[in-house]
Amino acid sequence: MDIRKIKKLIELLEESSLTEMEIVEGEESVRLMRGGQAQATTIVAPPVAAAPVAAPAAPAAPAEPAKAEDDGIPEGELALSPMVGTFFAASGPGAEAFVSLGQRVGVGDTLCIIEAMKMFNQIESDVAGTVVAILVENGQPVEYDQPLFVIR
Repeated sequence: MDIRKIKKLIELLEESSLTEMEIVEGEESVRLMRGGQAQATTIVAPPVAAAPVAAPAAPAAPAEPAKAEDDGIPEGELALSPMVGTFFAASGPGAEAFVSLGQRVGVGDTLCIIEAMKMFNQIESDVAGTVVAILVENGQPVEYDQPLFVIR
């Protein structure tokens, strides 16, 4: 990764309210963390295995039991956003959505894409079941740990 890109990422971190960010580009990754004195730390470490990779995948959203009906979310396992970004239900504007209400999904099936810093990250299901709720709309910004889907 080019040192100019790393410097630009440090500037973005300093200008934002974020305390930590991690970027993966090909076989390289950079993790920036803001310390108590607003200092940034970078770590660049290529993966150990040199196996060809089609595209880096984001960690799958952890599933947790829903809080039931008190917040309007149906009961089931929640698929949470692993990052801040923009939610996309399909791979492109004219493409069919990855999942729809009532659709059966398995572990590892792609649920959506979250775009963060011009990188598109596929979000995969951690549980098998039926999609009973889609909690965000296409193109909507999402926060870290925000519920995206309910799977029962």
